[in-house]
Amino acid sequence: MHLAILSRNGNLYSTKRLVQAAEQRGHRVSVIDVLKCNLLMEKRNPGIYYQNGYLSDVDGVIPRIGASVTFYGTAVVRQFEMKKVFSAVESQALIRSRDKLRSLQILSRAGLGLPKTVFTNFARNVDPILEALGTPVVIKILEGTQGLGVVLAENRSAAKSVIEAFHSLKVRIIMQEFIAEAKGADIRAFVVDGKVVGAMKRQAKEGEFRSNLHQGGTASVVRLSAEEKETALRAAKALGLGVAGVDMLQSKRGPLVMEVNSSPGLEGIEKATGKDIAGKIIQYMERNQFRNGIQKDRVNA
Repeated sequence: MHLAILSRNGNLYSTKRLVQAAEQRGHRVSVIDVLKCNLLMEKRNPGIYYQNGYLSDVDGVIPRIGASVTFYGTAVVRQFEMKKVFSAVESQALIRSRDKLRSLQILSRAGLGLPKTVFTNFARNVDPILEALGTPVVIKILEGTQGLGVVLAENRSAAKSVIEAFHSLKVRIIMQEFIAEAKGADIRAFVVDGKVVGAMKRQAKEGEFRSNLHQGGTASVVRLSAEEKETALRAAKALGLGVAGVDMLQSKRGPLVMEVNSSPGLEGIEKATGKDIAGKIIQYMERNQFRNGIQKDRVNA
């Protein structure tokens, strides 16, 4: 197969590991910068022009698209889909997962456990909200990633000040209850093709409540309970993600889904678990290439 890794930086750990895993299994690999792709639309003949020619021999794509380029990146994925090229993460699923509010609504509808969350249209009177959520309260900007744009307000006065500051800047936010019993830790379950292929527990550094590795958190391997595994699989399925990092909090009322990441990093999970997660993603691509081949044979029979 000829696989394309859609990544703006070929030196990133995740990109390099996917290239390595694919080459080890005998595949040809190209790293493609989505922002350098030009998209051609015409009747029944969508094209992708890259560097010095059209991309016409790609069998599958693995999106590694950063949040800042979601709009154009998903357009490139959609163009490959129009050309009947399989994508490890579908364009619409990627868009759903990047919209924090929309993804929480989908997860809520699917009956999954969530931290109590409030979204408002720049409400001036936030007292009823804080009454419902209690304090401390977690305040997040909708577009934040890697723990950036997340604030823990310890009391009502501090919460009102933070909310008013964001609202004055016309920054949209969500507010969530603080799960004290999680003790600054969360669980990431890595899902590939409907199976949990690895899981790690991330612990925030002392004095910090954000467990993200980019914020100094540490990771260790963890064994998921049956309920945690089921929650991770249901969350990925609800958002339509073939590859996902499902972040959960352990609470008194069971696992609570915080976020479902459509481009989860490989470095933390591989180092914590010692597992070849990149290889699992390449095997997923192989299975779908085989399935597509079977379908084509049936059509031509």
